[in-house]
Amino acid sequence: MRRADGILLALFAALAAASPLRAERAALAPVPAIDANPVRKLETAIFAGGCFWGVEGVFSHVKGVHLAVSGFAGGPRGRKVDYGRVSEGDTGYAEAVRVTYDPGQVSYGALLRIFFSVIADPTTLNAQGPDRGTQYRSALFPLNAEQGKAAKAYLVQLGKAGLWRDPVVTRVERFTGFQDADSYHQDFMRRHPRHFYILRWDAQKVAALKAMFPALYRDKPSA
Repeated sequence: MRRADGILLALFAALAAASPLRAERAALAPVPAIDANPVRKLETAIFAGGCFWGVEGVFSHVKGVHLAVSGFAGGPRGRKVDYGRVSEGDTGYAEAVRVTYDPGQVSYGALLRIFFSVIADPTTLNAQGPDRGTQYRSALFPLNAEQGKAAKAYLVQLGKAGLWRDPVVTRVERFTGFQDADSYHQDFMRRHPRHFYILRWDAQKVAALKAMFPALYRDKPSA
């Protein structure tokens, strides 16, 4: 580590210790009562759960996930956006991740369970961790009827599970398309494991995945 990096990390650690913000609490969500029957050999699912660095980073360590791509979902169909524009918080788009997976190895329901156990807090409206704004909301974007049925049922199930003090506010939203973020944001956790944001907010999510879902964890992330 360069000396400048060490100074920066030490400074950030001091600021984080003084901050009232806390890392999201991992909570083992229940096994979904209803899962989505696969319709293709490789399936795709879209998840929005705060900063896409951590969402992508965790899913890339899940066995059966072939690809996790950071991008944007939820806004008007056909409207072109980028990170800067979405960050203004008024586009309707959310930072999201497109997950391509083998349903023979990991089901949509298992991905939902991982998402709500270690990635996203479903009780914080338009916020995750230190990030605030509609672009950081948690949302599910089903791509077919099977996913839609499973997603809606699971949110009801989570609401009755009693894992969180506050009510579940994550929504199922209509899929209007997905736009990839630029290359700087892709594979960010893998390429920048010592970045202060990753260390403060996301590294523990991967650790929780390994601890809570050992049968689905793989050490080497998907490419």
